[in-house]
Amino acid sequence: MTLPEMTHDKDYLKQALEVTINIGLVVLLAVTCFLILRPFVPMISWGIIIAVATYPGFLRLQQLLRGHGTAAAALCTIIFLAILIVPAVLLTDSLLQGIQTIGARMKEGGTLIPPPPQTVASWPLVGPSLSGIWALASTDLSQAVRKFAPELKSVVPGLISASAGLGLTILQLFLSILVSGALLTKAEAAARVTRALSTRLFREKGEEYQQLIGQTIRSVTFGILGVALMQSLFAAIGFLAVGMPAVGFWILTFLFAAVLQAGGIVLIPAVIYVFAIASTTKAVVFLVWCIIVGLMDNVLKPILLGRGIAVPIAVVFLGAIGGFMGMGIIGLFIGAIVLSVGYKLFLAWLGEAPGSGRAISQS
Repeated sequence: MTLPEMTHDKDYLKQALEVTINIGLVVLLAVTCFLILRPFVPMISWGIIIAVATYPGFLRLQQLLRGHGTAAAALCTIIFLAILIVPAVLLTDSLLQGIQTIGARMKEGGTLIPPPPQTVASWPLVGPSLSGIWALASTDLSQAVRKFAPELKSVVPGLISASAGLGLTILQLFLSILVSGALLTKAEAAARVTRALSTRLFREKGEEYQQLIGQTIRSVTFGILGVALMQSLFAAIGFLAVGMPAVGFWILTFLFAAVLQAGGIVLIPAVIYVFAIASTTKAVVFLVWCIIVGLMDNVLKPILLGRGIAVPIAVVFLGAIGGFMGMGIIGLFIGAIVLSVGYKLFLAWLGEAPGSGRAISQS
């Protein structure tokens, strides 16, 4: 090997070493920044999602306020905080009243659970066993608790963990709403930053993908969370009309189930309970109301979920549900965004294949 070749190899190795060191330092810096910001990632993510989902409404409100963006952002923040705080206060009050009622009945020596109606025993399949368990709980609750102690022991830790998680979620949403208000105040600057980031990642298609991400967030917000909230509102009206006990617990349970696309499952025990304690006419009316509530998403979801978005509704829906199963409620948005962007990139890749561009463009 000649001297120039050896010099060239040494220069090449030196440059490769410098590049490796620089890349390592950048990765180390990025990881360190992520670890520092990790506790705030959920809060910031939710703040961005809320701000993006409500940006069109913010613009209309800003126009009504004659261009005062700060006032519009403050009003949006107040509205969101009211939407969060009022149901939380009502739920807490309902739970406290239920606990106080149970405590008062225990002091008086009264029964906490009324005896089952005679018609329950005649129900097919589950009637006899349900009537026996119900009768035991109404006459001797402590014995019923001892009988099902193993099952209760496995459920109680989960309930405690869920209660703690619910309180933490409410606190995170409270802080996220404040973050969204701050982002809406600087909406134009935030839009420029996201546009620059999209352009850096996707080149000439950056603006298109920026719009796709915003449309996907709004689609999931109104198509899944919005429909779940609307169903929960109508379900709450039914629960209040028939006088369901612990109505706050029923509403919250139905809301979580509706987000999981399983709200109808929560309505089944509610209908059974009403048929057991109420008149036949009242129970039938409640059953019809529950059927309407359960079928609402079949009408509203196709209208709201894919509105204004450039990908099929099935892609958004599968991404949202798959993301929820893998990452929790934040996965509703992350899954839908990632699958929608992946779908568009896949179509772009197919369009660049030899001889396939005309077919893709025509489709």
